[in-house]
Amino acid sequence: MSKERVIIDCDPGQDDAVNLLLAFASPDAIDVLAVTAVAGNVPLALTERNARIICELAGRSDVPVYAGCDRPLERELITAENVHGITGIDGMQVNEPAMKLQPEHAVDYLVATLEAADDDSIILVPTGPLTNIAAAFRRSPGCTTAVRRIVLMGGAMREAGNTTPSAEFNILVDPQAADTVFACGRPITVVPLDTSHQVLSTPERVAAIAALDNPAAKATAGMLGFFNRHDIAKYRIEGAPLHDPCTIAFMLAPELFTTKPCNVAVETTSELTMGHTAVDFWGVTDRPPNVEWVYEVDADGFFSLLTERLARYS
Repeated sequence: MSKERVIIDCDPGQDDAVNLLLAFASPDAIDVLAVTAVAGNVPLALTERNARIICELAGRSDVPVYAGCDRPLERELITAENVHGITGIDGMQVNEPAMKLQPEHAVDYLVATLEAADDDSIILVPTGPLTNIAAAFRRSPGCTTAVRRIVLMGGAMREAGNTTPSAEFNILVDPQAADTVFACGRPITVVPLDTSHQVLSTPERVAAIAALDNPAAKATAGMLGFFNRHDIAKYRIEGAPLHDPCTIAFMLAPELFTTKPCNVAVETTSELTMGHTAVDFWGVTDRPPNVEWVYEVDADGFFSLLTERLARYS
């Protein structure tokens, strides 16, 4: 497997945090150039801090962290402390990180880095609202040529919505940004709720992670223990869906996932269905596919991969 040059754009969030740990545990396959933070699960001051905390936990203080947009492009910010807790990463010890935040704005970093990069050389992995990515693309449309692929978590088809009846959280927070990204013309892989709702953090799976008995695994088990309490009650299932790590897992082991080329359009005008992802799964329109839609995953294989990678922190 060749090493991919990756920028992870996120709003940690327990599942974003686990996604970062999975990426950092895979340096043979993934070269994380930077982490860019966006407001989403919690406000920006917490998401950028949480990203630095996880970099330190992974022993990767060398990876720069940039703070980006503190609100959506056109709407007021929606956050999800009811799911993630007041810190965003409740369930693990939260201290002020020693590593410093980069002074440059994340959007400035993205534009400069992509403009300077070779064509098709960088993969973007957004696991929060798409505000930073869209702002960069709007400012510098030409910078998209450096993007080989976007692998993002967001949207839903069969699973409808987890924040409104029609919309998944990341897309709902900034539907205008999502609309911009889906129209950018670059290859996009979308991991929606349809997939992540198959990947459940059951007590047995969390216990296997905790048994690794290293700081990263203990933090992961603690975060998942907190994260589970909301979704178990909401969905009446045996464990919370683990959304964001499906992105890095897809990059590491695409054979665990099933995909289909689809056209996806984002609702940006109706308050009733704002943020809805209209997925033409059966090709009933003449709109050409603009994403690779992930709709199935080997959940046991996913958790075997995650547990094996977390064991590398021992």
